[in-house]
Amino acid sequence: MDNVTISPIVEFEEKVIQVNRVSKKTKGGNKIGFSVLVVVGDKKGRVGVGLGKAADVSSAVKKGMSYAKKHLIAVPMVGTTIPHEVRIKVGAAKIILKPAPAGTGIRAGGAVRAVVEAAGIRDVVSKILGTDNKASNVYATFKALRRLHQRV
Repeated sequence: MDNVTISPIVEFEEKVIQVNRVSKKTKGGNKIGFSVLVVVGDKKGRVGVGLGKAADVSSAVKKGMSYAKKHLIAVPMVGTTIPHEVRIKVGAAKIILKPAPAGTGIRAGGAVRAVVEAAGIRDVVSKILGTDNKASNVYATFKALRRLHQRV
């Protein structure tokens, strides 16, 4: 018998957070491109964030998803919530994530909500205190989830 390893096909939920149109002045005119911020998660405790840049939106989305899938992190969970409170500051973004009892749901703003939902966390309370820049808040939330550790 041949040793055949069948890798499980993991279904990821992909969410586009922000699409930015960027233009650059060049000798021949304006060069237009797009930068897309994407969150990818399997809703089972793994999540990734990627920024893709390209001349068209669809290519930028593909690049962002590819990067996010290569840089997934595992989020420790206790039931349907996080193990402990996390406060983090990344640049101008300040994020607080707190565990919540079952049935609370996700009490979070748009940028934090997207990352937390993709990770599969169902009960959490959060607050965005610093900037309202979606990209900064997504990266801050991602870093906060990376900071979590399992209770012993």
